[in-house]
Amino acid sequence: MKKKHLAMTLSKLKGFPKPKQELEQYRTPGNVAAELLWLAHSLGDIEGRVIADLGAGTGVLSIGAALLGAKKVYAVEIDGNALRIAKENARSLGVECVEFINADVSGFSERVDTVVMNPPFGSQVKHADRPFLLKAFEVSDVVYSIHLAKPEVRGFIEAFTRDNGFEITHRITLPFEIPAQFHFHKKRLERIMVDVYRFERVGNGKAETE
Repeated sequence: MKKKHLAMTLSKLKGFPKPKQELEQYRTPGNVAAELLWLAHSLGDIEGRVIADLGAGTGVLSIGAALLGAKKVYAVEIDGNALRIAKENARSLGVECVEFINADVSGFSERVDTVVMNPPFGSQVKHADRPFLLKAFEVSDVVYSIHLAKPEVRGFIEAFTRDNGFEITHRITLPFEIPAQFHFHKKRLERIMVDVYRFERVGNGKAETE
């Protein structure tokens, strides 16, 4: 499967039926998900690996990882309605290696090869991404994550990563489109910039900053 085909496939998946503002439920755009997953795939972090998608939402990253040959994917999501859609999305593509877990990410404890995630940006609750990063760093040596491309966020991410024994090996900046779905959205389509990060535990042996 080519990256363009992956992006198109993921773009066609069902989104949140009733997105929750407090959970910052924005569907991960197919092109952004494909960029993250393709980077992970190119570095050997997907195919044949055990993956965790923390805050899986409607399953975009989980299903994408499965399509790229993951051995097993844990899709962890606190919202049961979102997880129901994720299961439908997986069935629609014949994906069978995903285990759907309806739980807060703090309760997940399986050791995995790679974490992929699009955590809350912290627009509603400051540092809402922190519990996701802490859990990711706990259960894996390699983490891919999406965060706002803002100087203050980059400063926080760099310090938080360093303080937890990880380093940034890759960072890709991309446009991220958000359709109007909450009362405070003024535009029909909002475009923000995000950073796709690859973090690796210091001493794990693959650091190559871009």
